[in-house]
Amino acid sequence: MRQKLPFGIALVGLVAGLVSAYLYRQRVPTRTPVAVTRDPYPSGLYATGIVQSAQASGDDVNVYPQVAGPVTRILVNEGESVARGAPLLAIDDDLQRRIVDEDVAKIAAARAALAAQAHQLAILERQAALDAGAVSRAAQLSARDAVAVARENLRVVIATRAADATLLAKYVLRAPVAGVVLRDVAAVGSYVSPQGVFDTYSQTIDPVIVMRPQGAQLQVKAYLDEILVPRLPSPPGISATMFIRGTHDVGVALRFVRIQPYVTPKIELSDARLEKVDVRVLPIVFRFTPPKGITLYPGELVDVYIAAPP
Repeated sequence: MRQKLPFGIALVGLVAGLVSAYLYRQRVPTRTPVAVTRDPYPSGLYATGIVQSAQASGDDVNVYPQVAGPVTRILVNEGESVARGAPLLAIDDDLQRRIVDEDVAKIAAARAALAAQAHQLAILERQAALDAGAVSRAAQLSARDAVAVARENLRVVIATRAADATLLAKYVLRAPVAGVVLRDVAAVGSYVSPQGVFDTYSQTIDPVIVMRPQGAQLQVKAYLDEILVPRLPSPPGISATMFIRGTHDVGVALRFVRIQPYVTPKIELSDARLEKVDVRVLPIVFRFTPPKGITLYPGELVDVYIAAPP
């Protein structure tokens, strides 16, 4: 029995090896990618692009507060259209409001001091009118100076209150332009400052609110690898086609707008701010008409092919 056991184990191993060999020989059919883009030109230059709001300069409108503090209220929703000057969010203004209230009390005290000095000056002037020798010239000049000082103190505290009230108004962040709220990074209780707000997931300091100007069309900014820049045609003759990812090779004709003539590290598409970036790209801006039945959003990545001589 003991002599048959090794032969049995060997037989089981042989069968297992034959079954494994058969299974591994079976070919798994390759799945077709969801969206595959192809070069529509005989010799095209590929670039990765990002959809953004169309503007004469810059990208979307980044909104920052001019004061710092915790957020107490969010007054708009993402995707909401707002008018210029509309309140977006409120920051805790308790301390600044107390300062304004103290200014009001200081104004009342300054008015009372001015009234008292003016009353004292009036008494001295009446006494001097009745008896020229009853009041000295120095006493009258001193009283007039006291009135002037009290009047200046009142002017200063009124101006201080106006400045503090202006600062108090800044604790409500308002829309700098009429447009659509694309992104609101802040939440009630989060701390915001003129530098922005900390984003938990990206681990970066971001704008508190991002907006798109009202009526602004969409454009795409393509980032062309610096290796391909020498093959780029002259700007007036640049033509390009954009492919929207996930739409099964849907091409959209692009209209050349401008080149940003400064080659930069390719961090816009990956947010690799803390990593060493070796790839440098040339930004090229195009306009396009959104295709029917397809919705595009700012920040969406697309594939761009630029026609180039062979």
